[in-house]
Amino acid sequence: MPTVAPLDLEGHIVGVAFLKDIPFFAGAAGAIHRLDHGHRTTEAHDGLLSLAYDEASETLLTGGEDGKVMRLLADGTASLVAETPRKWISEVAAGPQGAVAYAFGKTTYVRLADGTTKEFAEERTVEGIAFAPKGLRIAVARYNGVSLHWVAMAGKAVDLEWKGAHTSVTFSPDGRFVVTSMQENALHGWKLDTKPGADARHMRMTGYPAKVKSLSWSAKGKWLASSGAPAAIVWPFQGKDGPMGKAPLELGTRGNTMVTAVACHPAEDIVAIGYEDGMVIAARFADSKEVLLRRPGKGAITAMAWNKNGRQLAFGSAAGDSGVVDIAG
Repeated sequence: MPTVAPLDLEGHIVGVAFLKDIPFFAGAAGAIHRLDHGHRTTEAHDGLLSLAYDEASETLLTGGEDGKVMRLLADGTASLVAETPRKWISEVAAGPQGAVAYAFGKTTYVRLADGTTKEFAEERTVEGIAFAPKGLRIAVARYNGVSLHWVAMAGKAVDLEWKGAHTSVTFSPDGRFVVTSMQENALHGWKLDTKPGADARHMRMTGYPAKVKSLSWSAKGKWLASSGAPAAIVWPFQGKDGPMGKAPLELGTRGNTMVTAVACHPAEDIVAIGYEDGMVIAARFADSKEVLLRRPGKGAITAMAWNKNGRQLAFGSAAGDSGVVDIAG
């Protein structure tokens, strides 16, 4: 039976992560909490807006209202990566070869490991950034679509156009697809064709009763789990055309209780599902079997993360009630 080690924090939890098996909880006020032989805190920002886990270095990148981009180590040490005074760092992303992307307003910056910084301007405000899994390439979500930039080249961006406001962006783990969440209750995707001159094919994923605020790829990238409905909506991406013409799985349906966060297991085809009432379950793709991980709490689940071996799940909520579930009990 899973057991929960609770951690009661103040305020909205923006993100959670495990660094070297130590759970970290990032609060909107700017404090980063960790459970490392007791509850310890690093004051990283004066107001925290964005967070990204850097898998290669097992560190955490954060962006704040104070114009700072910080990197946190597993021992809680924080160092300054970049600073833009009086600008809100609304997006951060971790890339290959030590690259870090961050954005404010209409501009994305990519800071390379040697300290060089590249600048990419958009016509509209940047709403999301993602690095491609291979090659130093970024996708930037904005109004009316996504811009794809090669970081080393100053050439023209590849524009993936679709009318409407795109609020986040992700690459599939194999790099074949780009998917955005939208201001309307939908996802939009593009199949990136490798043939020269070929157009990216559109994928429209609709039918959500609420905005999609959480996306998570399965371990092998064959599925994309999403929030925004009274179940986790899990789209199939194993075919050459992704989810086009296919129905998604609906896992963990609970009446009218909305799913607010999803996190796919690092090895198995299992997804952790967090709800607006604070409840967390795990559901298996193959047979929809469910296991209760945490009973309802004070606030909606806002963030979840598995540790590397998939035996522990950290979660945080809009009300600050957080914790770590030990799956083995």
